[in-house]
Amino acid sequence: MNTNDFIIRQERTEDFGAVENLIRESFWNVYRPGCSEHYVIHALRNDPAFIKELDFVMEQNGRLIGQNIFMKTVINADDGRAIPVLTMGPICITPELKRKGYGKALLDYSLEKAAALGFGAVLFEGNIGFYGKSGFTFARNFGIRYHDLPAGEDDSFFLCRELIPGYLDGVTGIYQTPQGYYADDADVAAFDKTFPHKEKLKLPGQLFDR
Repeated sequence: MNTNDFIIRQERTEDFGAVENLIRESFWNVYRPGCSEHYVIHALRNDPAFIKELDFVMEQNGRLIGQNIFMKTVINADDGRAIPVLTMGPICITPELKRKGYGKALLDYSLEKAAALGFGAVLFEGNIGFYGKSGFTFARNFGIRYHDLPAGEDDSFFLCRELIPGYLDGVTGIYQTPQGYYADDADVAAFDKTFPHKEKLKLPGQLFDR
């Protein structure tokens, strides 16, 4: 990766279609047959929890090659407080440029900007092998539990990074995924019909069967 061959900027209205197609190409058949992430970002842009100042795209030679977004959410603390935090994603890099350092560059830039705006912590679902390189660790290390996950179940997908050191000191509780991330299958299918046809495949390692 050449650090001089890309720029990172805020998403503009005229980017919406290209960003949705980029996300679709990046996530297609990865976690399920087809994907829903392109519809999710389409819907989230109008969600009150969506943070326009933290809606980023990565551009190379005039072409969009990556994107990332953040949403406001809370930890329902065991002592009754609602602790404001961020969640993140979808985040992606165009498939042909994955594993070349672009994703980490976009992630680190995004986190720096989120910290500069005064947000205290980011929690989301991801792979510690990648996100650990940018300061994330298991949310359980902060005493934060994933909503709806039974005690004793594998929570290694649930990650956290403080943006303000000590922000989560003394906080234990349950993280809440913003409702906007829950997409209706019928709405996803209808939205996907506005894109060129792609074959949905059931592949080994997918987390969901539909």
